[in-house]
Amino acid sequence: MTKKPPQHFPTKAYKDEAFINSPEARPVRILAEYIEPQTRFAENGIQDTILFYGSARIISREEAQEALEAAKAEGGDIAAAERRLEISKYYEATRELSNRLTQWSKDLRDESGRRFVICTGGGPGIMEAANRGASEAQGENVGLGISLPFEVGNNPWVTRSLSLEFHYFFTRKFWFLYLAKALVLMPGGFGTMDELFEALTLLQTRKMRKKLPIVLFGREFWDKVLNFEAMVDFGTISPEDVELMIKTDSVDEAFKYITDQLCEHALHCPGGRL
Repeated sequence: MTKKPPQHFPTKAYKDEAFINSPEARPVRILAEYIEPQTRFAENGIQDTILFYGSARIISREEAQEALEAAKAEGGDIAAAERRLEISKYYEATRELSNRLTQWSKDLRDESGRRFVICTGGGPGIMEAANRGASEAQGENVGLGISLPFEVGNNPWVTRSLSLEFHYFFTRKFWFLYLAKALVLMPGGFGTMDELFEALTLLQTRKMRKKLPIVLFGREFWDKVLNFEAMVDFGTISPEDVELMIKTDSVDEAFKYITDQLCEHALHCPGGRL
């Protein structure tokens, strides 16, 4: 009697790591970065968010003060340490504003789910400050991380069930803006500018039709870095385009503007939308 060869059990395609990570399976990975966050938000009752952007390099006042003292004691770069202490005010303002917005959103007691939850890119700096402020107010908060060679994992203040990691920038950007009902931008670098101009372009072109209040926090920074009035003078944008955002140095003013706008335009229309 001829001996049969052993039974063969092939690997299912979605369990084949080599295939899943191949160029051919890229559409599957992209789809996963759409469906998995959607599922996670639904499970946690996340209806919409208040989105914070800003520099990953801005540290807390406490850290900055310690760094300055170390620089003085060890002969380090005192000027750089003093500069970091000065701009740490944006970390503290972010933390306070996020805390107050979280307390406000919790008091809404919306039966449709969690409303106006703080959301960030999950990293350090301003992102950490926003997640921290929300966490200190005992509020759920979102961190949409991105795999980068110089950042490992999300900051510890992100709610664990709402801590996500993306490979593709464009799927992450979609989830940033689809759920957002307000946008706060602290001083930042290329990434912050990228997110700002993407939001402004979508609003200007009416690809995003919802009302999205935008706060540029830190007048000194924004007035030096971006000259929107010059763009109006050159005719490259319209005067009304500048009205898509406000500038302020006040946590009180930012809080009032955002909550007033949300109550007027977003409170009665929960859920993600563009």
